[in-house]
Amino acid sequence: MLMSILRRYAVIVPISLSMALLVSACNDSKASQCQRLISLINKGSDLIDKNKGQQVTTSLQLSKDLEAVTKEIKELKLKNLKLQEFQSSFVNVFETFSQSIATAGKALGSAKTAKASVEGRARIQKARGDIDTALTTAADAAKQSDVLASEVNKYCSESK
Repeated sequence: MLMSILRRYAVIVPISLSMALLVSACNDSKASQCQRLISLINKGSDLIDKNKGQQVTTSLQLSKDLEAVTKEIKELKLKNLKLQEFQSSFVNVFETFSQSIATAGKALGSAKTAKASVEGRARIQKARGDIDTALTTAADAAKQSDVLASEVNKYCSESK
C-alpha cells in the first residue's frame, strides 16, 4: 500500500513541478515587461545622446534608427495595462523625435546647398525656420520623455 502511494507521488510530483515551471515560464511578469520596455527606451535615448549635434547625414540616419526603435517599442507584447499606456506614450515621443530630427537634418542640408542669391537667402531663411520649429518640437518631446521615464521607473519599482 505504501509503495503504491509512493509510486503515485513519484509521478504526480514531477508532473506538478513541470506544470508549475511551465506556467511560471509563460507568465510575463510586470518586472519582465518593465525590463523589456525600459531596455528599448534606453536604446532610443542612447541613440539621441550619442548623436547630438551631428551633421546632416548622421541626423538623417539617426531619424531612421529612431524609427526602428519606435517600431520595436510599438511591437512589444505587453499585457500590463499601465505599461501599455507608457508604451503608447513613448511611441509618440520617439516618433516626434524621429520626425523632428529628420526635418532639421533636411533643412540643414537645404541651407548648406543654397547659392549666394536672393533665392538662396530665402531658402536659408526657410531652413532656419524649419530647424527652429523642429528643435522646439524635439525639446518639448524631450521634456515629455523625461517625465514619462520618471513615471515608468517609479511604476516599475513599485511592487505589484
